[in-house]
Amino acid sequence: MNDAGAQKQNEIARVLALAPVVAVIVIDDATQAVPLARALVAGGIRALEVTLRTSAALDAIHAIAAEVEDAVIGAGTVLAPRDIAAAGRAGARFGVSPGASARLLDAAEDGELPFLPGAATASEVMVLAERGYRHQKFFPAELAGGAALLRALASPLPNVRFCPTGGIGLVNAESYLHLPNVAAIGGSWLTPKALLDAGDWSEVTALARAAAALGRA
Repeated sequence: MNDAGAQKQNEIARVLALAPVVAVIVIDDATQAVPLARALVAGGIRALEVTLRTSAALDAIHAIAAEVEDAVIGAGTVLAPRDIAAAGRAGARFGVSPGASARLLDAAEDGELPFLPGAATASEVMVLAERGYRHQKFFPAELAGGAALLRALASPLPNVRFCPTGGIGLVNAESYLHLPNVAAIGGSWLTPKALLDAGDWSEVTALARAAAALGRA
């Protein structure tokens, strides 16, 4: 990885250091994006990952980037080179993928968007590390082996830090955050669909505040 790639990894490190939790957001209505982002930021969660799973996602990213200054907005479920380009045009400041392919990694390295690729096994982690990715998403965290697997990877792969996502909530969050190789966790529990549909932003802020108070290693 060249100097530009290393700088992009440094930016990922800064994003993951903002709070113990990165909010993972699935949004169906882009008009909810700005009040949702403001509610999360008010609770201390600034790194927001809007997943590219709905037709509203790119509009939501654009709105948050334009109107919520303290939010650090990213695009999740980045699956193809076109997603990286579209996320950057919308104003995303980082991209996240559930896995990785050579084609996707090539596009990420050619572009300007800091990228957090996903891995679920030691071999996948090693392949990404060889390409210079010292920060990786661990997905699907609970199904792939959970905190126990990450603990086992810490000794042989000490230079890689993870953002585990998938099946994590307040009940098990600190079992991950207390590991030395976990930089932050991804959490969708901060933005349940029922609260978004109800416009209950005060409750979103309460959830964010509890997440921001979680301890890290």
